[in-house]
Amino acid sequence: MLKRLLVLIFIAAALNGYTQEQPDYNVENIPSALKSRANAVIRNMATTVDMRAPENVILNVKKAITVLNKNGEQAASLYIFYNKATSIKSAKGIIMDAFGKPTGKFSLSNFLDESAVNDFSLFEDARIKKYVPNVLSYPYTIIYEYEIRYKQNLIIPDWYATPYSDVSVEKNTYTFISKPDDKIRVKEYNYKGSPEVEKTDKLASRTWKVNDLSALKREPYAPDPDNYLTYVKIAPEQFTYYGHKGNYSNWQELGKWVYDDLVKTRQTLSPDIIQEMNDLVKGLNTDKEKAKKIYEYVQKKTRYISVQIGIGGFQPFEAAEVHRVSYGDCKALVNYTQSLLKAVGINSLYCVVYGDSYKKSMDVDFASMDQGNHIILCVPLKNDTTWLECTSQDSPFGYLGSFTDDRIVLACTEQGGKLIKTPILTTAASLLKRKAELNLDKDGNVNGKLQTNFSGSQYDNYRRIIGKPTSEQLKLLKEEYDIDNIDFSNLKLTQKKDSNPVTSESLDFTIQKYAPRTNNRIYMVLNAFNKTNSIPEVRNRTLPVYVNRGFTDEDEIVYNVPEGYSIEAKPEDREIKSPFGSYTIKVKMEGKKLTYNRKFVLNNGTYPADTYENFMRFFSDVSSSDNGKVVFKTD
Repeated sequence: MLKRLLVLIFIAAALNGYTQEQPDYNVENIPSALKSRANAVIRNMATTVDMRAPENVILNVKKAITVLNKNGEQAASLYIFYNKATSIKSAKGIIMDAFGKPTGKFSLSNFLDESAVNDFSLFEDARIKKYVPNVLSYPYTIIYEYEIRYKQNLIIPDWYATPYSDVSVEKNTYTFISKPDDKIRVKEYNYKGSPEVEKTDKLASRTWKVNDLSALKREPYAPDPDNYLTYVKIAPEQFTYYGHKGNYSNWQELGKWVYDDLVKTRQTLSPDIIQEMNDLVKGLNTDKEKAKKIYEYVQKKTRYISVQIGIGGFQPFEAAEVHRVSYGDCKALVNYTQSLLKAVGINSLYCVVYGDSYKKSMDVDFASMDQGNHIILCVPLKNDTTWLECTSQDSPFGYLGSFTDDRIVLACTEQGGKLIKTPILTTAASLLKRKAELNLDKDGNVNGKLQTNFSGSQYDNYRRIIGKPTSEQLKLLKEEYDIDNIDFSNLKLTQKKDSNPVTSESLDFTIQKYAPRTNNRIYMVLNAFNKTNSIPEVRNRTLPVYVNRGFTDEDEIVYNVPEGYSIEAKPEDREIKSPFGSYTIKVKMEGKKLTYNRKFVLNNGTYPADTYENFMRFFSDVSSSDNGKVVFKTD
């Protein structure tokens, strides 16, 4: 008993010592305006980056954040990444209740240590320290303090006033320290005012401050948060990275460094490999035919595995090594394909891109090494520039999917970097075209055949289904169609892999009790397969309306109706036109055939915040029409 008492006294003393100089973090002290729309509040945060030693950059963070409810948990969790060039020197913290009284503390030993990569990675030393508070009552406050040291200054971490739109800020500061004569480039995004600048014989510092920053309500169809959040990017002109030194002040110089230091020396091939490539394309007349042959060779020979080694994960495997082991990550496979093309006299461009289904481009006005996360290959053939996704074993030659289309990328060449744009998968080309002929019986069951073609950005709609065993495909199709009592048979999925690729789906199906009956009337929703949902109402919208990707859907369904059925009511033909898109339906009865035609076009683009009500109404009208019913009356 005495031992337990002494332990409790020791813990209480430690907590008191840790917090005796802490500000008062009672939740009642938070201004009511900062609680509005917020799930958490940054009470006080101070970030300092000291770059006076380029090979020993120190990041120090002190942060107090109050979690108001369960939705704010994400903002209170701490994730610290580290690797051979990044070390965690310290991390500790304390947890307080709603009144600002300490209830527990933690140190680095309480963090979970995990790999920072997925199961497809080899030779990856990136890891993560993770701390997730285990607090069951709200609100509470957590205070972090940690220090990280980087053995490089090529990449300086961005500073965000808050990385979450639903987190408000009482006070947040960022101080960047360098030598007085260091040349650095700075870009402020959505920051009001100017930083405080101090300069002495030994250092120069810049400090950005944010106070009383209100939270933003989460809004559907909002643009990339980087369009409205406050953050700062910094890039030194002179840098050191994994023993490599360099300098750049624009994309042209950065692209040249990538090519000269990371890529050029990794493209050596043996005479045997060069001869093999020339034999492979022998007899082909055009460079495009030769490039296609080599791309398909790479697809058959190699597979994608993440291999994050070599100058901080930025340098690819040597081309000859990829040829030997038959695997590589995006850098390695692009470098390998580029080397094989060079062996037969075809020039291509090693391109850095931000890959994501959400389009994101390089900032044309601010060059920095951290704006890309993927590599693709551009082949500038005469009058026909071709783009290649080298990590895919099944992508068609010349097809970039929604992961990398329609964005500005950095092409790294011997002459320097060039910003170029990837092709866009247009609204018209991103087409779903479906035809179905269905038989309705007197019990309300439906059966028939269905044929659907997917192209453009919709070509990959069935990526998770293609290649699976038939039994698994049928199971996944039920999730795609999400119709009660539907069963499939005779499924065929094929892909036409040319410059305008198409995925085709053909199947037979039945839907039990699709059209319910009441006395002598049968009620049937005409749009069986492709309904559009309405979107939430948003009052006092603050953010622009952003549609990331446009598409076109065309459906034609022919119903064969039983004898003795006559139409008592049907949806009227309808046409809706708006800046956001268009919608038409036509319903026609000829003999015992009822034909339903639907076309829905959604345009990509950015629209003013005050148009959201019209945008919502557009979706509401489409959704209402999509659920329109025909009423049959029986004899």
